[in-house]
Amino acid sequence: MKAYNIIVLAKQVPDTRNVGKDAMKADGTINRAVLPAIFNPEDLNALEQALRIKDQFPKSKINILTMGPGRAADIIREGLYRGADGGILLTDRAFAGSDTLATSYAIGQALKKMGKIDMIIAGRQAIDGDTAQVGPQVAEKLGMLQITYVEEVVEVTDKTVTVKRRLENGVETAKCPLPLVMTVNGSAPDCRARNAKRIMKFKKARTVTELQKENEDYTALYNEHPDLMIQEWTVNDIETDASQLGLTGSPTKVKTVENVVLQAKDSKVISAADEEIEAMMVELIKSHTIG
Repeated sequence: MKAYNIIVLAKQVPDTRNVGKDAMKADGTINRAVLPAIFNPEDLNALEQALRIKDQFPKSKINILTMGPGRAADIIREGLYRGADGGILLTDRAFAGSDTLATSYAIGQALKKMGKIDMIIAGRQAIDGDTAQVGPQVAEKLGMLQITYVEEVVEVTDKTVTVKRRLENGVETAKCPLPLVMTVNGSAPDCRARNAKRIMKFKKARTVTELQKENEDYTALYNEHPDLMIQEWTVNDIETDASQLGLTGSPTKVKTVENVVLQAKDSKVISAADEEIEAMMVELIKSHTIG
């Protein structure tokens, strides 16, 4: 049976439901240290599409690639709990402050090191930027074909992938040769829940840095169970041009940051009486709110 090498690009993002006054630094970058971190929602949709392909082709391998600080290993563990086979954390202070251009460059260089890849699947966009640029930029940097706005992978053959795309004005079916990059919409099926057996198996999965911080002697455990080792790559593990990394390689600059405070407005409570409803309709029409 055919097997595919699938990479899911995922990002740990600040939970935007908990944004406060300290959410931004003076230089215009996100102060991630003060915000709870979550698995980017549309990247979970992307993971589900990868898992469905693996359901159909069980010998396929799914690895999660993420770039971020050490705590971003949490989303690799989350992926393992849901069915992924492994993951790589791309982490280095040299990557700090990267915009989409610098991020896609670093991710692209890491993907080149990973060898033959059949499919790269990512969420359409991250909730901390809403740019929808990283997936397409990665495809361009790798010279790979791409399909965006994927809602469902319909068919996978030896040479092609057929998908359903959810566009602004309708639905489109598209077929693309392998290898390719896909970005997945939030309208795609939600990711499956964690598997209890996989939680028990992978709860000890760690990066080397995490183990060193925990003062654990991991040699014997990870020699016996190498699948519990989350790979950790720094800038020294991939071929890069330092001028294209981090803030230096990021042409996007934040000019100003403004805190917007939503003010509660006056409200009016009416009963279900016909007279009160009619009076409200007259008022709304006069104010051009409706009509």
